[in-house]
Amino acid sequence: MSLKIAIGGKGGVGKTTVTSLIARCLAANEKNKVIAIDADPVANLAAGLGISEEEPIVPISGLTELIEERTGAKAGTMGGFFSLNPKVDDIPDRFSLTRDNVRLLVMGTVQSGGSGCICPESTILKALMNHLVLFRDDIVVMDMEAGVEHLGRATSGSVDALIIVVNPGARSRVAAEKIRKLGKDIGIQKVLVLGNRVKGPEDEELIRKTLPDFEILGFLPEHPEVVASDREGRRPFEDINDAPKELFAIVKQLENLNK
Repeated sequence: MSLKIAIGGKGGVGKTTVTSLIARCLAANEKNKVIAIDADPVANLAAGLGISEEEPIVPISGLTELIEERTGAKAGTMGGFFSLNPKVDDIPDRFSLTRDNVRLLVMGTVQSGGSGCICPESTILKALMNHLVLFRDDIVVMDMEAGVEHLGRATSGSVDALIIVVNPGARSRVAAEKIRKLGKDIGIQKVLVLGNRVKGPEDEELIRKTLPDFEILGFLPEHPEVVASDREGRRPFEDINDAPKELFAIVKQLENLNK
């Protein structure tokens, strides 16, 4: 099955935890090939997937020798001549870490020139994202920052959905509208809201009322296991089958998106 999902949300809503749970739930079916992309500058998706901090993860943007080899220019170079179509198809297999059928790639950030710079690092990241979304027959789950900066117009049209994670409260609307606009601006057609840390029907109703013009994917309940795992520095639900039933209902809907 091929499925491409971007997940966004303002800091503190539990976006990375949600991303890791969705990726692990999808990967529980051994027939699925799942790639989890950490494209948030504050990279911590590895912890959510249960990948040990002792395993070195070099962000793709930090592979300076590879970047120079593939683009013909040193990382950090602004201007000049370098390849805008570098070879990237071997990167997912060479520079990822895997646990429980989920392959993790950490994109990293471009240190010079801002997110829109035309530089070797940016070129590699966008070419890699383009390859993952357009040319690989995998399930790709992307933990994005609000700006979805690694997704370009050529790629975004093939993203099946942008999921905006929100918590109950009026402030969710401001963040959700901003992220939806950014997604629509680059051509993502389907934008869904996922309510997280919901304590009951009143919270669900508050999210529906606050975001009446958004399509709601579902709600994940506030769960003591998530709180405990965060405090103890481990992934929640060591056995993914112990996760709330609402997670499986949400994943089922996602699996049906491109059928």
